[in-house]
Amino acid sequence: MRIAIGGLHIESSEFSAYRSSFEDFRVLEGEGIVERYGIYAPEVGDAIEIVPLIHARALPGGPVTREFFDAWGAQFFGLLDEALSEGGVDGVLLYVHGAASVIGMDDPEGWIVARVREMVGPEVPIACAMDLHGNVSDQLFDAADYLTCYRTAPHVDEAETEMRAFRALVRLVEERPHLHRAKVDIPILLPGEKTSTQVEPGASLYGMLERVIAEHGVWDASIWMGYPWADQPRCHGAIVTEGTRAKEVEAAAREIAEAYWGARHEFAFVGPTEHEEPAIAAALASSAHPFFLSDMGDNPGAGGFDDTTGFLRKLHEAYRAAGSEKHVAFASVYVPKPAVRAAGGEGDDGGTGAGTGAVMEMPFEALPMLLGRELTFVLPHGFELTATVVRTFVDAMGGEGVVLADGNFKVLITQARTQFSTARQFENAGIELGEEDIVVVKMGYLEPELSAAAADWIMVLTPGAVDQDLVRLPYEHLTHPSPPSTDSTSRSPRRSAWCEAMGGCVVRGRAHRKSTCGEAFIEEGI
Repeated sequence: MRIAIGGLHIESSEFSAYRSSFEDFRVLEGEGIVERYGIYAPEVGDAIEIVPLIHARALPGGPVTREFFDAWGAQFFGLLDEALSEGGVDGVLLYVHGAASVIGMDDPEGWIVARVREMVGPEVPIACAMDLHGNVSDQLFDAADYLTCYRTAPHVDEAETEMRAFRALVRLVEERPHLHRAKVDIPILLPGEKTSTQVEPGASLYGMLERVIAEHGVWDASIWMGYPWADQPRCHGAIVTEGTRAKEVEAAAREIAEAYWGARHEFAFVGPTEHEEPAIAAALASSAHPFFLSDMGDNPGAGGFDDTTGFLRKLHEAYRAAGSEKHVAFASVYVPKPAVRAAGGEGDDGGTGAGTGAVMEMPFEALPMLLGRELTFVLPHGFELTATVVRTFVDAMGGEGVVLADGNFKVLITQARTQFSTARQFENAGIELGEEDIVVVKMGYLEPELSAAAADWIMVLTPGAVDQDLVRLPYEHLTHPSPPSTDSTSRSPRRSAWCEAMGGCVVRGRAHRKSTCGEAFIEEGI
């Protein structure tokens, strides 16, 4: 059995000025694919040959440049064509996110799977493993045979999801069933931090999947929450079910969809939220330490640029105005080429080679020579911080980094976009979380280690490329309502407009397709 494996995995905010390209992606090919994904082969059958294509994965960011996408595509489809001409393939397994945006394209994953279908023909099964924060377009649904996604957020079941897709593909190849599938589009678009599966209603929705699968005798059932930071018609929730009995497949999809729709007003932020000023005031006044603040609008884990300094500026100004001596660690700011100027009197260059008032870009490799020096760093968006260089470090994702300190107020800058999500990352930068009073991270809900370390916590509704207050974003192309937002605003088209735009519930098999209206899940004026 020859299984071709590859894919493209990135979450792209269309509201970000960043462009994801060659330097952002980690690429697996050849033996790298076999080693990474071949671990599943022994569990599903010994007579499986992994045919490696190419898999590219990146930290969430901005839209992907067409240059990178075209280069990736040329290699991916070239290898698939080669595999087809040298023995063929029995199945194709794709690991894709579902929320990629490519310059000039609305539905990259759908386009990829549709082209694979054109190349392999109608009889070779295609399976996709996805992120629950991805989108399921009609094009993607129609081109693939089997779709599944994570059932946890934070995502701790990635390997389990990959295995589920692998097993299903092997079963499709071996059994050649008449597989029916259903998709129900749910007219809800939620900010990411309202979709945790650790709290209600996400916990119950995802918790019901195994029961529904067993009771209806279907192969699988999946819930996509959708990706809110792309302005595309495909961005919304979705339910997909698969099985060999059409009526049970459709019944399973409707049961989950009714539960999802019925819980639409129960979704809430997974933690306490505040706007910037009250969040800063609460942290400065609190006796709890460490007190974590999540700068959500610039979260690189969801597609933020990681270079905004608006919240940093407000926090630093409030800190100085209060005369605070609390220990603060702000992680982090993406600064590919730090710009500095000398601090001190006229003519004092501070050892930088730049006179007072002159700005000079410093290569990261020069920063260790500046340890103990006080400099004025010109950070992105014009924020200037006069601080001492107290430490340099190397982060696995962020690359070269430096810790700047204005008294007890520390700012970490890195030469590449990254997210400080573990205690070890902080320790590597010389920061002991237990010794800090306030820790700022650019994320939404805290990752497990940080959550365990936090004595208190606020998710801050900061503006940015991944703004959690969706009504502030300039959407133009969504074709559905998106309740609930952080206020009571609703963009609700009439029922008929939704059904016409989205198509309702679709049950599909290889030689079978019918549509039924999805009005049961849509109310007038949400």
